[in-house]
Amino acid sequence: MADGLLAHKVVVVTGGGRGIGREIALLCAREGAKVVVNDLGGNAEGEGGGAEAPAQEVVEAIRAEGGEAVANFDSVAEPALAANIVKTAIDAFGRIDCVVNNAGILRDRIFHRMSVVDFELVIKVHLLGSFYVARAAATHFREQESGSFVHFTSTSGLVGNFGQANYAAAKMGIVGLSKSIALDMQRFNVRSNCVSPFAWSRLIGTIPDETPEEKARVERIKAMGPEKIAPIVAYLASDAAKDVTGQIFAVRMNEIFLMSQSRPVRSVHSAEGWTPQTIAERAMPAMKSSFYPLDRSGDIFCWDPL
Repeated sequence: MADGLLAHKVVVVTGGGRGIGREIALLCAREGAKVVVNDLGGNAEGEGGGAEAPAQEVVEAIRAEGGEAVANFDSVAEPALAANIVKTAIDAFGRIDCVVNNAGILRDRIFHRMSVVDFELVIKVHLLGSFYVARAAATHFREQESGSFVHFTSTSGLVGNFGQANYAAAKMGIVGLSKSIALDMQRFNVRSNCVSPFAWSRLIGTIPDETPEEKARVERIKAMGPEKIAPIVAYLASDAAKDVTGQIFAVRMNEIFLMSQSRPVRSVHSAEGWTPQTIAERAMPAMKSSFYPLDRSGDIFCWDPL
C-alpha cells in the first residue's frame, strides 16, 4: 500500500458503505490512500438512516488489509453535515486530496406520477449533495493548490431512460457542476471529472424488467460488478491523472468510454432574420436530419458488455 498510486493521499468516498462506493473505498485503500468512508445507512429511496454498519464494515475491511480508514455517517444532503464529512478527513488525517461524490438514491416514477417530494429529494441528494461536499473541500484544495473531484453521473441523463426525470435532471446538473469546478479551479491545480457507471447495485435494481428486452438488459447489467468501476476512480484521484479534467467517462465491464459533451451539430442562417413561419418552412426541415431520436441508454449501449 505504501507505494500504491494513491500513497499519502486522503480520499473521501460518499455512499461508501455499499456497492460501487464500497469497491472504490477498498481499492483506494489498497492503492495507499487513507479513506473516509461516508454512508448514511439509509435505503435506496433515501429513507431511514442511522445504520452505521455499512460504513463501519468497510472501514474494518480496510484496516484488516493494513490500510487506514475512518467512518462517517452524515448525510450529504445538508450543508452542515456535508461539511462535517470533509472535517472528518481533516481531523483524522490532516488533509484531503480527493472527493468521490458517489452517494445517491432513486425514486423512479413515470413523469406524470412523480411527486414534488420525489423530484426534490433526488435533486437534493445527488446534485445539492455533490455541491455541498465539493464546496466544503474546495477551500482546502485551493489552500494546498491541489485536489481532485470525481462526481458520479449517469446515462439516464446523458442519453435517457424512462421514469427517471428526477435522477436524469440531477445527473445532468452534476455534469455542469463538474465542468464549472474544472474551469474555476484549474488555476489551483484542482481537477474535476465525471464517471457514468454501468454496474449492478441496489439502485440499478429498480429498473424495469417486464418485457423480454428489459429482462435481457437486466441480466447484462447483473454481469457487471461494481468492482469494475473502482479503477478509473482511483486513477482520477491520483497524480497520474494530473492532466485530466473536465471530462466524462462511462465504464461498462472492461470498457471505458470518453463521452461527448454538448456542441453545435448543425446551423441555419437567414440574412433577414427568422419568423415563426420561416423557421417552420426552412430552418426545421434543414436541421431535422440531425435531430437526436428519443433514445434510451439501452438503445445506445445495445451490445453485451465486454
